[in-house]
Amino acid sequence: MRQNPDLPAGTVHRLSLDSEVLQSNLLGDPTRRIVDVYVPHGHDGRGLPLLVDVVGFTGGGPAHTNWKNFSENLPERLDRLIGGGHMSPVVVAFPDCFTRLGGNQYVNSVAMGRWDDFLVTEAVPLVESKFGCGGAGRRGIFGKSSGGYGAMVHALLHPDFWNAAAVHSGDMGFELIYRHEFAPVLRALAKQPDIGQWVDEFWQAKKTKDSDVHVLMMFAQAASFDPDPSSPYGIRLPVTLDTCEIIPDRWANWLAWDPLTLVEQHGAGLKALKALYIDCGDVDQYNLVYGARRMHKRLVAMGVPHIYEEFADNHSSVDYRMDVSLPVLGKALG
Repeated sequence: MRQNPDLPAGTVHRLSLDSEVLQSNLLGDPTRRIVDVYVPHGHDGRGLPLLVDVVGFTGGGPAHTNWKNFSENLPERLDRLIGGGHMSPVVVAFPDCFTRLGGNQYVNSVAMGRWDDFLVTEAVPLVESKFGCGGAGRRGIFGKSSGGYGAMVHALLHPDFWNAAAVHSGDMGFELIYRHEFAPVLRALAKQPDIGQWVDEFWQAKKTKDSDVHVLMMFAQAASFDPDPSSPYGIRLPVTLDTCEIIPDRWANWLAWDPLTLVEQHGAGLKALKALYIDCGDVDQYNLVYGARRMHKRLVAMGVPHIYEEFADNHSSVDYRMDVSLPVLGKALG
């Protein structure tokens, strides 16, 4: 059931992509990937800007095109925004970037796979060739949480490829986000100290526990930011396993991927963007608002044009913020 059956509906096309750049991943993840593509009502895609949705941890792009109870899915949101004249028409791609470790940070990793390359060299070119959309000067990326992190990092590393970005509640400020999570991980490993076996048992369990998802998330971060090809699934932790003390060289590898670190070297490139939107809930339960504030403060000091907003909410169920960000991207790229 559509939330508003009276709105003209766009069309969601499903593409399949046999990735070459993911073939070397150490997780054993499949290299054939789905890319759902939304084309607005009355258009075939040609000449429209392209937005790419990179989703948060535990999600995959096609989850945003699925039916959603009590609310709109993203194609329905786009139908409303575009059909109501609140946003210019765009094509939106929803690539499946889910992994055995529960999600993605959208960077290249010898463990997780070359996900940065997957987006830039495979998924986007496929969509643009099929629908005649996007192209130089007309590409945007957006996401929330880990997807917000991906949008921020891609904007920092590829301002020559992406032309606009929206960052919702993105991972920034690793000291505040991740350091306190290592103790619960070690408590979980006390029952099963072999990380590879722990991951295997997670997938074999009849029921998924929320606490285990948080442990898996930290394994995914480790495999993204400091992968070790000699370890099971490429996972090694940046703390000692008995006393939970930071191992300086390993933790430094994590911090090198913190957007607050990357902005010091790559921040000037953000000035080339046509739009950069950043927001976060003021009571975000993962402490992300403090990293967002730090990024905003640094961008102001560097003279990088951007929109920064805080809103009265936490990290959960805040897709409604796309009512603000997506029209910004559409206008900038239209």
